Amino acid sequence: MGTPSLPRERDEDIEEADPSASPVSRRYAWIVFALAFALALTDFIDRQIIVAAFPYLRKEWGLSDTQLGALMSVVSVTVALGALPLARLADRWSRVKSIALMGSAWSVAALGCAVSTGYAPLVAARAALGVGEAGYGPAGGALIAGMFPRRLRATLIGALQAAAPLGAVIGVVFGSLMMSHLGWRTTLAVFAAPGLLLALLFLRVRDPHNPARAGAATAPTVGVRAVTTELFRSRTAVSAYFGGALQLVVLSTLYAWLPSYLTAEYDYSEARAGAVSAVAIIASAFGTVVLGNLADRAGAARSADKLRVPALVTLAALVLLTAAFAWIPPGPLQLCLIVAGTFCVTSAVGPVPAVVIDVVSPAVRASAIGMVALVNNLFVLAVGPLLTGWLSDTYGLPTALALMPLCCAASAAALWHASRTYGRDLNQQPDNAPPTIAR
Repeated sequence: MGTPSLPRERDEDIEEADPSASPVSRRYAWIVFALAFALALTDFIDRQIIVAAFPYLRKEWGLSDTQLGALMSVVSVTVALGALPLARLADRWSRVKSIALMGSAWSVAALGCAVSTGYAPLVAARAALGVGEAGYGPAGGALIAGMFPRRLRATLIGALQAAAPLGAVIGVVFGSLMMSHLGWRTTLAVFAAPGLLLALLFLRVRDPHNPARAGAATAPTVGVRAVTTELFRSRTAVSAYFGGALQLVVLSTLYAWLPSYLTAEYDYSEARAGAVSAVAIIASAFGTVVLGNLADRAGAARSADKLRVPALVTLAALVLLTAAFAWIPPGPLQLCLIVAGTFCVTSAVGPVPAVVIDVVSPAVRASAIGMVALVNNLFVLAVGPLLTGWLSDTYGLPTALALMPLCCAASAAALWHASRTYGRDLNQQPDNAPPTIAR
């Protein structure tokens, strides 16, 4: 795929250039973003479609809610374990090749889920799927961050992350419909193919900040200790890691357990529960884009507001979701509160990785997003569905869903703390993004 050269832009549209980067045109940058989004969509379809199979697995293999929750959590654990080393590989080797390799790996693992002969092989296939997914988020996020200026990063990374809820919608809704006619195995196999095709297509993408082209004096010579020190040097980054992760506890819980809640409390069929859940999931997709853009706009006027806005919106999610599950009986009002709360609980999805990228060296951007993924998955996403399953087995699913939003309070506190140091850390780290596109 050829890459047109960059037309002359206005001075105010050009950020300080990274000497190791080559310019790309506005059109090419958006084409790469679209391809990255499509591949991310298959990533989250393959991750979330197993939720649609929960009723079938419970009936066929007699699995408990804790065992079903573990099928979600094991992916998060392996994503967490693989995120940082695979992100480091992307920084040192090639972000584009890493994306192609990881997309191929998780697609093959998704096919393995379809042919599993029992619970243990299915857990193993889900773990392998997580390993494949581990390297994509960091490499994809760093690639997009290198093609667009800082003032657009929370918006675009939020838009890229919107593939998660949209992928969940496709997985839950279409997965439920297809499973009712084709069975869960055939459905999983059908959804495994697109990721492999898109991963191979990514080999035609040119990375404007290719570590291999930067020369031996750049990222490859940076040791693990130096990278780790850089990732934790900024107080803003450390607080943002945990603030964003704590918020995602609640989001992962809703993705995994809302269909089961609707089936139990509203007496919906699996297909109808999946369709109703899709409304809340689509709301979260809009939330990642709209609230990411809101944070970008607020941060343009005052840098601290790029984190304070998501902190305040997170508190709104706490109020909405706690009220919905703890005090409001099943009905239209409860469903409206759940949808509104799911929209709000995505407020940090775009701003957190964008802020972390802003305060670390450009040479370790993929590693920085890998650290975000590590904290998200190992300490949060792995806990959310599994802890909710345990609470459900012990106290019932409604009580479990009423308790989990309490994590939003801790998230808001961490994000607010990060906002107090963001401006200072931002000024200490020069923005080395390559000149790419105009407004």
